[in-house]
Order: sequence, then structure tokens, then C-alpha cells
Amino acid sequence: MVNSPSFLFVPVSSTEGIGEYMRSMIVAQSVAEAWPQANIAFVLNRNAPYAEHCPFKTYLLDSSPTKDSDSVNQIIRDICPDIVVFDASGRQSQLKQAKKVGATTVFFSQHAKKRRKGLKLGRAKWTDHHFVVQPEYAIKPLSWLERLNIRLFNLTPPKSIGVVFRPAESTLKEQLQQQYQLCDKDYVLFSAGSGGHQFGDHAASEVMFSQASRVAASLNVKTVVVMGCNYTGELPQSTDSVEVISALDNQAFITLLSGAKAAVLSGGGTMLQSIALTIPTFAIAVSKDQPNRIKACLSQNLICTATEDTLEHALDDFLKPNSLTHWQKKLQLQPSGNGVPYLIQKFSQILEGVDLS
Repeated sequence: MVNSPSFLFVPVSSTEGIGEYMRSMIVAQSVAEAWPQANIAFVLNRNAPYAEHCPFKTYLLDSSPTKDSDSVNQIIRDICPDIVVFDASGRQSQLKQAKKVGATTVFFSQHAKKRRKGLKLGRAKWTDHHFVVQPEYAIKPLSWLERLNIRLFNLTPPKSIGVVFRPAESTLKEQLQQQYQLCDKDYVLFSAGSGGHQFGDHAASEVMFSQASRVAASLNVKTVVVMGCNYTGELPQSTDSVEVISALDNQAFITLLSGAKAAVLSGGGTMLQSIALTIPTFAIAVSKDQPNRIKACLSQNLICTATEDTLEHALDDFLKPNSLTHWQKKLQLQPSGNGVPYLIQKFSQILEGVDLS
């Protein structure tokens, strides 16, 4: 089992967002590197744009796994995995079924609301490990009631492990920058995440492209726009000053991000990854869970942001050379980390039967 463990990943899977799938994919790829003989499978919504491109064995459902417990439970019974990772998903019956077949259950939460759901007694009593995939500064502390319930019912306490991402790779950076004709630390990266969200009355990715084009013209700076795999509009054409990329996997995105002199991003996981890479970051909320995360980062003075009405003026001020120098120095003083090495260590302890948590 230690040499060829079986992992099942069950992320929230929808036609709009991609964060849970991408996070599970990052962890799964790291698992594959740690255990080359591992059996790794995903349960996904067949209607999600990324479902047919998953590089691992995939079980496709007609909806998100959170809405089809019968199918998820049957898959768990069929493959009897060693570890099941529920990324912001997992009904009580699914967690219970995983325990019935002897699996270790892992739950990822990415914000306070999802953490609260993970701590509900019906789910928590079947959860072996609850990892909050955010830095502690990016999420509100546990409430007094949550702390009381953890003590009274002996629940697994949530543990913040930091943001999860694939590390930048130097050879890949050279390849990407050559492919897109970019100079290191001489371009600004724009991305609205999955590409399936709105900003005001417009598709968020189109707003990013519009701002990237304006910035390139007014500030004479090279810009790169990643539209996202869920963007369904017509892909804009690249120009000499604006490079348009349809989509990138996480390692390519992180690698390209690591070479940027600044980033303009949605307020999801990529914002936290950018902070961890000490990239000056301007954040725009494009989904309902992002304002609180952005607010938490603002409270630590780690990012800039703006509303739709103030976006252009605030963005131009942020991208001034003196401003970027200020933000880079500030971010270099901020302790940050990648949660992936911790997860691989924890999985190893679980599989070897020496997990002491």
C-alpha cells in the first residue's frame, strides 16, 4: 500500500469555477511524483470544461459530486481508496462511506463558510483531517462556538497549511518567456481565474483584457492576459504589447507569474499564490467568496484593490515604478508558504501508519 497507494479526489466541480479542481490537481500531481505507482482518480462533473482533460482516471457524473452521493458512494465502494480528498465537497454519507471501506478522509476548506460546513457534527465526526488551504491571515479565526464544539465533541480541529501551488520551474520559465516573447520582471500578468465569472456587467476576463490593453498603451508596458479555461467568448487577438493566452495549467501559470513584475488578479487562490511569490498584486473580486479574502489581505497591507468605479485610476497608481518597488519590499518581509510539502508529508505518515495527529 505504501508503494502503490490509492487516492480518490472529490472536488466541487462546476461549469463556473475551477479553484477546487485546480487545487486537487496540484495535490494529485505532487502525489504522483511522491508515489509513481499510486492509483489516482477524480470524480468530476462531466459538464465542467476541464473534465475531459483530466490526466488521471476520471469518473464522470451528470452534476457536481456534492449533488450525487449515490454515485460517489458507489465509486468509493468499487475502488476502496486509501485516502479520499474532499475539496470543499463531501456529504456526510460520502465521508461515512469512505470510512466504511477503511479510507482516511481529508477535507479541504478555503474560506470561513466552507470551514464552518466542514465542522458540522454530521460531517466532522467522519473527517480524519481538515486542512484550511489558506494562510491564517486570509481567514477569520474560529468562533467561540466552533472552538467549543471541537472540544465538546472531540472533533478534528482545522489546520491552516497555507496556499497550495506547484513551484515555479526555471527551465519552464525560460520556455514560456521565449514562447510569448517576454522579458523577466518586465511584464504585468492579468487573470480573472477560471474565466467563468462576471465583474459588474461584463465577463471578468474581458474586463482584464480591456485593462491590460489600456495599461499597455498608456504606461508602455508589456501585458499578458490569461483568459481562463471557462471563458466561453471569442478569444481576443494578441498584439505586440498584449499577449493573450487561453489557459495554462497551474505550474505554467505559477511559473509565468513568478517572472512578472506585477499581477492583476481575481481574489481567489491565485491572489494568495502571488503574495507567496512576493509579486506586487492588485486584486479584483469576481465571485461572492472573494471580498472577504481580499479584505483579510488588505488588513495585512499585502495587496491593492478597487471597485469598478475606481479601477482605472487605482490600477495606474499601483503600477507606478515607485509603488511597485514599495510593494515588493513589503512582500519580501511577509512569511508565506506552500502547503503542498506539508500535505505530502502528512499523506506519507498516514500511509505508513505513523500519523500522530
